[in-house]
Amino acid sequence: MLTSKIQQSIRQSYQNLQNQLENFVPRRAQNYLVSEIAKTLCGQYHKSTRMIVAEAGTGIGKSLSYLMATIPVAIQNNRKVVISTATVALQEQLLDKDLPLFRRITDQNFSFIIAKGRQRYCCAEKLAVACGADGGQIAMFESKPKKADIEQLQLMYEKLAQGKWDGDRDSWPKPIDDVVWQTIVSEKHSCNNSLPAHRGCPFAKARSELDKNDVIIANHSLVMADADLGGGVILPDPENTIFIFDEAHHLPHVARDHASAAATLKGAASWLERLNQSASKFSGLADEKRVSRFRNELQDSIQQLIPLLNEVNTYCSGLPFEEESCRFENGELPNWLEEQSKALKQFSQKGAQASAKIADLISERLKDGEVSAKLAEPALAELGFYIQRFDNLAAVWRLMAEPKKEKGAPLARWVEKSKEREGDHVISVAPLEVGWQLDQHLWSRCVGAVLVSATMRALNSFAFFCNQAGISQKSEDGVQFLALASPFNYAEQAELVVPKMRNEPQAPQFTEELTEKLFSFIQDGKSNLVLFSSYWQMNKVADDVRSKFALKGWHLQVQGEKSRTEILNKHKTLTQCQKTSVLFGTGSFSEGLDLPGELLENLIITKIPFAVPTSPIEQAHAEYIESKGGNPFLQITVPEASKKLIQSAGRLLRKERDCGTLYILDRRIVTKRYGKSLLDSLPPFKRTIEY
Repeated sequence: MLTSKIQQSIRQSYQNLQNQLENFVPRRAQNYLVSEIAKTLCGQYHKSTRMIVAEAGTGIGKSLSYLMATIPVAIQNNRKVVISTATVALQEQLLDKDLPLFRRITDQNFSFIIAKGRQRYCCAEKLAVACGADGGQIAMFESKPKKADIEQLQLMYEKLAQGKWDGDRDSWPKPIDDVVWQTIVSEKHSCNNSLPAHRGCPFAKARSELDKNDVIIANHSLVMADADLGGGVILPDPENTIFIFDEAHHLPHVARDHASAAATLKGAASWLERLNQSASKFSGLADEKRVSRFRNELQDSIQQLIPLLNEVNTYCSGLPFEEESCRFENGELPNWLEEQSKALKQFSQKGAQASAKIADLISERLKDGEVSAKLAEPALAELGFYIQRFDNLAAVWRLMAEPKKEKGAPLARWVEKSKEREGDHVISVAPLEVGWQLDQHLWSRCVGAVLVSATMRALNSFAFFCNQAGISQKSEDGVQFLALASPFNYAEQAELVVPKMRNEPQAPQFTEELTEKLFSFIQDGKSNLVLFSSYWQMNKVADDVRSKFALKGWHLQVQGEKSRTEILNKHKTLTQCQKTSVLFGTGSFSEGLDLPGELLENLIITKIPFAVPTSPIEQAHAEYIESKGGNPFLQITVPEASKKLIQSAGRLLRKERDCGTLYILDRRIVTKRYGKSLLDSLPPFKRTIEY
């Protein structure tokens, strides 16, 4: 229920925000967004479904909006809030800027913290062993460590012991080399907080801190990892949590990545052989009477798996590969491979369970003081490495052996030639649809959900996203939908120009025409960003124009030639000096790049960002839609391109006083039937169409 107390808290925080920010401009769209989120979460629209999907354009202030609406509701109802993002940049913004600001302006007393995966923390016990005087550190490295590595580990140990470092890799003042980090990283089978030596480990401390906080910042990947574990393992129980998904348009892809699995064949046989040789060493640290059964099960599983994996690898060598991969049509396996998959599933699951049980028995003896930490800790760390690989192997063959569904999309299954090991193959499996999993693990369980993004719709419709994310659009199901335009006066502030081009982008002559005409689109003395759809074309055009740009005094920087930070810092310096700065970039420059004011006044999009279905999973998805009588281009490719085009166009205006010009050099946006839909999904710029 939206009580008067919650309403008063929201109104007061909004009033305080106006008083604290000098240049604050009240926005009707922001007020409306706050109101709709609060009403939804309090059950004003639907008693049980408390979920809102909102597209909030640039400049509305969506972060503060969902904080103002959600936190008072959560605190008053004794619920937790999990804010999930797709990028580190937004996490840092929430942690360092938005949440501290909201805490200053609200009457709600709340605490917040960032949640990270286990792999971001060191294990204190491993770090102690690595710094030991008995040569323990050498045993933990695959090759002899450098003196500088040992010195770094010793310094880390000192700072951790003194309480001057929290064991978080990201908070160490200097980059930590991967080789060094892998020797001390926290790992679930060896770094177990039920063991006395690990109760003070950084990961255990971080986890206990989560329970003490009201608001938890996470990322989509961590939320899906917790969902895979059943929920409430890493993060709070969904049944007691309001989830906010910012940058929510990324969520379906993250969910699909989590539900996918891949494993090598020869590579797996190789590590299984090493595990087989070490099985007696591991079991020797546990009680013989209790461990013998599991050691036998483990060794039996390995002896069955190795020849099976080698047989499948030989079979894969004879498959009809297109370039480096071979996809099974409609996800259907040949009969022989289907039978092998069932056997591999059985033995990999049995082996994974047996190895985990051996680790549990070693941990028990360590906990009871019946085996020394010096012997058990390295063994548990090594065994944990094998258990993780075994779990992954079991996941792959479980999906490979899964029978064909009568309804819904099939699994995408394919084989790739290994790039790491000659003659080896990688087996991959991925679901085409993950919406039902999101519904099962999150939407049907959580107290409430707020999904926001500046690009939630495709072709002015939520349908594409909802289909991917498992969200019902039926009015009786109670999900609320909201699309709020940016507060910008697009027609006054920016112009969209579609100049006449002779060639379509797929024509061989297009790159040459692009090189020729680009000079007339670059604005002298201004800041320019040119977005390409391929690295090849970007680099080709850059090579062709670089010397001529230099003669004009134009400064060209190309993505990939330096770090993103270096490129943007130089761009800012050039712009401040009123020089002509030209940035060339691809996909990653079309989202998350914030260049307000004079830092970007001229944006050139060379091509509609159509994705070519080259990956096996994209091909499988297109195949599935065709099998249902659909059109993959119109149902997948065009909506995806619409979202990417909106994101790209969104680079131009970032603040309410920004202005500029947007060029789209792809004639198809005017000449093709789908072009009008793409054009109409863009903000209402003043238009100049030269056709």
